[in-house]
Amino acid sequence: MTTNSSYYSKRPTTEDFRLELLPPSLFRDASVLDIGCNEGWITCQIAQSKGARKVVGVDIDDTLIRDAWKRRRTVWSTQKPSRTSTDDKDTASHDEPSRKKRKVERNTDLENTDGELEESGLDPEYFPSSCEHMFGPLPIPPKGAADTAFPHNVVFHTADWVTSDIPEDIEGYDVVVAFSVSKWIHLNGGDEGLMRFFRRVYAVLNRGGAFVFEPQEWDGYHKAKRMDPLLKEIGNRLQLRPENFERILTKMGFSSPEHLGRPGEGGFKRPIDLYRKPL
Repeated sequence: MTTNSSYYSKRPTTEDFRLELLPPSLFRDASVLDIGCNEGWITCQIAQSKGARKVVGVDIDDTLIRDAWKRRRTVWSTQKPSRTSTDDKDTASHDEPSRKKRKVERNTDLENTDGELEESGLDPEYFPSSCEHMFGPLPIPPKGAADTAFPHNVVFHTADWVTSDIPEDIEGYDVVVAFSVSKWIHLNGGDEGLMRFFRRVYAVLNRGGAFVFEPQEWDGYHKAKRMDPLLKEIGNRLQLRPENFERILTKMGFSSPEHLGRPGEGGFKRPIDLYRKPL
């Protein structure tokens, strides 16, 4: 399958605004599959800041998956270190001005959730990226009780997921994310390859699970077909169109989608749809 290694360099921001359209509780304590994860930017964002219990990124391109593992370490290296009980003991030994300063710093970690203040030590951009370039990445801590917290809650696999399983498929997923990937599946696998993809998503989703889907529109297929003679050959035989996808997915068993909007700019202004697998 043809992939795009420069995908994120073409997007206008590194914090993916598509995730902001989704319900805040969607990923909370969820097992998530990110299909066509590319260099793992969204995968790491979901794992780090969306409350997911486990996030699996899969891509057919092994070079991209190696970059995704590096991305995981980079994201970890810029994250604010976790506060421990040892920090509190150290605070007690400081003078009063230092204690007051620490109290102010601690208050900045509080976030408002449903009207209540909760301590949240997460600051994804605590260290500048230059620190990693100057001093190297921070080591990944050993697994322990916090295996469901970043960075231990994210893994990556090299696989053509449409045609082959990965180990996590056995347990199923609460959320499957497919951003900017349907066109490539369609052009490489034809109509049957796309239908196989839809059936696979439905099969691995747990009951009540969500399919977050960004269908790429037909106009974008023409540019892709010019990139490769094989894609052009397959593309000229396609009968299904993106406007058919909603009908196909609901006939397959998904509920009618929630149309969450069309974020982005230019060629990246695409619909984001949320389908549910019935309980």
